[in-house]
Amino acid sequence: MSPKNVVIVGATGAVGQEFLKVLEQREFPVKSLKLCASAKSKGKALRFRGDTLKVEELKADTFKGREIGLFSAGSAVSKEFAPIAARAGCVVVDNTSAWRMDPEVPLVVPEVNPKALQAHNGIIANPNCSTIGLVVVLKPLHDKARIRRVVVTTFQSVSGAGARALEECVEESKAVLAGRDFKRSIFPHQIAFNCIPQIGQKAETFQPTGYTDEETKMIFETKKIMEDDAIQVAPTCVRVPVMRCHSESVNVECAKPITADRAREILKSAPGVKVVDDPSKMEYPLATMAAGKDECFVGRIRLDPTVENGLHLWIVSDNIRKGAALNAVQIAEML
Repeated sequence: MSPKNVVIVGATGAVGQEFLKVLEQREFPVKSLKLCASAKSKGKALRFRGDTLKVEELKADTFKGREIGLFSAGSAVSKEFAPIAARAGCVVVDNTSAWRMDPEVPLVVPEVNPKALQAHNGIIANPNCSTIGLVVVLKPLHDKARIRRVVVTTFQSVSGAGARALEECVEESKAVLAGRDFKRSIFPHQIAFNCIPQIGQKAETFQPTGYTDEETKMIFETKKIMEDDAIQVAPTCVRVPVMRCHSESVNVECAKPITADRAREILKSAPGVKVVDDPSKMEYPLATMAAGKDECFVGRIRLDPTVENGLHLWIVSDNIRKGAALNAVQIAEML
């Protein structure tokens, strides 16, 4: 692969900074790197491969001469600037929800649907972090036993809401332990020592169906990535006071018979998956285990005796890494 001129949009955010780490660790062939963010971050210094780079303000002419754009600066920014970048010849890998369900934009997880990349028109969508962890594990099982139904409950870390959310959780935890009042700005309810629906500040994130935006994303993204509209997905998404990594309790119902041992065997040879499943030794996926790792961890694989061909799974993945930056860089590598 020849060296590429790369631009990171949203470079100062949690995912933007993870982009820098992943590009460096995977030795991505960067010819030159431009870092962009909003006007308030202009001039901020970030390190890459021993050099100090200054953050520039994102503008329409940012993409001249750039070949790959890694975007993570919010849906509104992506809606405005991704088409501008694509017209300038810069292929965009977008980490926001702006383009995920656009029928003209491929939604890609390299281990699951790499052929979808062939249909891109300059913009490629990176899926939701919870969806990525789910489909990397489900696809190998789907190929062998044909999954008909998925019931998933997510336990999503605060880092999924950004760097400020991490700070808010830490500071609120200190306040609660000290018996002090705390004025929050990111979460609608106390997140310290608490579990809340995975929502933003506005009640409009709940749909008329009662599902949240996050839950709706998981339903439709799973079908699109797995390329099977027949799969039924029933999600409940929960925000928990964990700093990093999303965990998921998953129940699947298959069309064909499958045992827990057979599922383990399939998953042990699946790309991007690491099986950790020996409860007798207290070995199973943990958020602390998956943090900073590339793989999607799966364990507690067991039969569900209440339905025909049913399985229970516990999945954990790093939402900032595989759930965002790593998946985007893998897409760029495939390009």
